[in-house]
Amino acid sequence: MTRYQWLVLAAAWLGWGFDVFDALLFNFVAPNTVPVLLGLEPGSAVARDATVLWTGILSSILLIGWAVGGVVFGWYADRYGRRRALFVTVALYAVGTALCAASMNMGQLVVFRAIASLGIGGEWAVGAALVAESLPEYLRLFGATVLYTASPIGLLLACWVSYQVAGVWFADDPANSWRYVFLCGLAPVALAFAVRAFIHDPEIWTRARERYAPPSPRELFTPQVRRATLVGSLVSVAGLLTWWACNAFVPLLGTWLAVENAPGEIERWKTMASNAFNLGGLVGALAALPLAHWLGRRAMFAAYFLYSALAIAATFGLEIAPELRIRLLFFVGVGVYGIFSTYVFYLPELFPARLRASGAGFCYNIGRVVAAAGPLAIGIATSTADGSSAALLGTMIWVAIIPLAAALLTPFVIETRGMKLQ
Repeated sequence: MTRYQWLVLAAAWLGWGFDVFDALLFNFVAPNTVPVLLGLEPGSAVARDATVLWTGILSSILLIGWAVGGVVFGWYADRYGRRRALFVTVALYAVGTALCAASMNMGQLVVFRAIASLGIGGEWAVGAALVAESLPEYLRLFGATVLYTASPIGLLLACWVSYQVAGVWFADDPANSWRYVFLCGLAPVALAFAVRAFIHDPEIWTRARERYAPPSPRELFTPQVRRATLVGSLVSVAGLLTWWACNAFVPLLGTWLAVENAPGEIERWKTMASNAFNLGGLVGALAALPLAHWLGRRAMFAAYFLYSALAIAATFGLEIAPELRIRLLFFVGVGVYGIFSTYVFYLPELFPARLRASGAGFCYNIGRVVAAAGPLAIGIATSTADGSSAALLGTMIWVAIIPLAAALLTPFVIETRGMKLQ
C-alpha cells in the first residue's frame, strides 16, 4: 500500500470509529439522561421503565435518521464526490451529538439526535466506497476488514469516555454528567477538516462521472441492478435488526444484573457487559478476512448467521450465573457484531462506480428502517413487564430467530469473490 492509500484508510477508519462513538453515547448515559429530562427520581421504578422505553424509542429514531442520511448522502457522494460527502457527514454528526448536551427536554434531545443520525448514516456509505475504490483488488478485502475494526473500537471508546466522564470525573453530579459526555462527541470536527485538506476523489469515480450522466436512486431498481439491491438489502436487514435488538440493551442488561446481584458495582458490570460484546465484535470483524477468502461470500454469510443464532440462544436462554452471562456477551458479539465488517467489502462489490455509494448506502441503511422495530419492540415489551433483567432476557432470546431465518436464505446471496470493481 502507498502512503496515500494508508491515509485514505486511516481517514475512513477514524470517520467510522467516531461515527459509532457518537451514535451510541446515549445508550451509556440513558439512566441519567432520561430521568433528568422527564423530571423523574433517578433509580425509581418509574424512571427505570421510562429509561428502557426511551432507549428503544431514541434508538429507533436514530435508526430511521441513519437510514435517511445513508440514502441521501450515498446519492450525494455519487453525484458530488467522496471527499466532499465525507467532510459534510462527519461534521454533521459531530455537531449534532454535541448539541444533545444542551437539551432541556426530551423533544430537544430527539431533534438533536435526529440531526446527528443523518451524518452518522451517510458516513458509512461514503467511507466504504472511498476505501473500495482507492485500493487495488488484492487489497480490497484487507482494507475493508481493517476499516470495520473501527466500529467496536469506537464503541469501546464510547464506553470508556462515558465511564470516565460520568462515573469518575463528574460522578458526584449525575444530573449534568451526561451533558459533558455528549460534548465529547464534538471531537471528530478536526477529522472533517483533515479530510478536506488531504483526501481527493478516487480516479475510478472521476472517470465514471465524466463518462455517464448523474446517477439517480431509481437506477437501483432497474433490471441490471435490481438483484444486487435486493440481496444487499437482505443481508443488511438481517444483520442490523439482530445487532440493534441486542446492542441497544447491553449496557442496560449489565446495569440491571448489577442492581439485582451486586448493587455496589453497577458501573463496573455495565462496562464489563459492553466491553465483552465489543471485544467479541472486534474478533468477529477480523474473522471476516479468512472466512471470505476460504469460504467465499455466500458460505461466509451462512456461517455468521448460524453462529449468531446459537450464541444468542445460549447467552440469553440458559440458566447461568449473572456474571458469567455478561462474559458470554463476548461470543454474541463475535457473530452479531463481527458480521458488519463483511458489508464494507461486499456491498461495494455489488454495484458499478457511478452507483456504488448510492447502492451500498441504500442496502446498508434501508435495513435500519426495519431494524428500528427491534429496540422499540424490546423496549415496549420489557417496560410493560416487570422491568427486570429476567423480563429483558426473556424478550431478547427471541432475537435468535432473525439470524436463523437469514441463514436459510443465504443460497440467494450473490457470490462476488474475485470480482473486479466496475
